[in-house]
Amino acid sequence: MTMRSSATTYGNVAVTIHWLSAILIVALLGSGFRSGQAVDTADKAQFLVIHVPLAVAVLALTAARIVWWWHFDDKPMSVGGDPAWQIRIAGAVHVLLYILIIGMGASGIGMMVLSGAGDILFADGTGPLPDFADYFPRVPHGLGARAMVVLLAVHAVAALYHHFVKRDALLRRMWYGSS
Repeated sequence: MTMRSSATTYGNVAVTIHWLSAILIVALLGSGFRSGQAVDTADKAQFLVIHVPLAVAVLALTAARIVWWWHFDDKPMSVGGDPAWQIRIAGAVHVLLYILIIGMGASGIGMMVLSGAGDILFADGTGPLPDFADYFPRVPHGLGARAMVVLLAVHAVAALYHHFVKRDALLRRMWYGSS
């Protein structure tokens, strides 16, 4: 397998970005929901100290993925045989995932900047965390997290449907050494 994708499989770069992003996004959702439910600010801070750097990594990976697709690589051809409505939904889910990742990153940065929590968590490490509910970016961030869970579930179910029901090798194309 090469760095670049072929007509039938994804290359090493696309596979690595996809699965690393997937793992980090699941960790982000877990740490974000745990932070949001934490009553004690010390507990909240512990989750955010993990959450914020992971979010920066996901934003960087997403930017790298977009640049990779636009300038260096082509996506493999469709496996074929899917109805047009499924192809449209798959495309929409992918676009919405990108929009959510970027939007969640922007709202997270907004919360850190407006609330001063970034300095509290990473610069001086002292002082109580603010109540993020007092800052508007908290609303789209929370809604985005819930939408991300739904879209990831749709994405995963569709991949498993292709793998176990249709047996069309769609899921295997997004792994190393696939052919």
